[in-house]
Amino acid sequence: MRQEDRVRQARSIAERVARDAGLEIFDVQLRREAIGWVLRIVIDRPAAAQDATPAAEVVTVADCQRVSGDVGAALDVEFTFEHAYTLEVSSPGLDRPLRHIADCRRFRGRLAQFVTSAPVDRQRHLAGRIVAVDDTAAAPGTDDVPDAEIVIETERGRHRIPWSLVSRARLEVEF
Repeated sequence: MRQEDRVRQARSIAERVARDAGLEIFDVQLRREAIGWVLRIVIDRPAAAQDATPAAEVVTVADCQRVSGDVGAALDVEFTFEHAYTLEVSSPGLDRPLRHIADCRRFRGRLAQFVTSAPVDRQRHLAGRIVAVDDTAAAPGTDDVPDAEIVIETERGRHRIPWSLVSRARLEVEF
């Protein structure tokens, strides 16, 4: 079985377990590392389940522990992998990547850092508060429209960042 198929199989099992826990899968990776094979599953709270309180948007240690136990038990029965591996379950973290327009919309009002493939207002690294997502050109039900723009507020004013130029984006930790 190819590694992509193994990851797909592990993701399917993890999605079922996460859904039962009211969570979703953010990422699944299977890699050979210095300690051996590692199956890394990153869980998240669904955006629709979030309310205005910051505590409602975080994945807790108890969430990770529950999913780890349940996924581990399911993997022991259903997962086909000929090597020993370490299972790691975690959250995307406070400085989580923003991978889709929907992520930017979800975290409007938060500080974020963007790296672009071409300069925006003569800069390729921009950090500021997400104030808006302009995706009016998007067809209903679609995401990551090339014409969409993220509007951020920095110390130097507002910047409109075309989503098509974003090569990396992540939230910044606020204290």
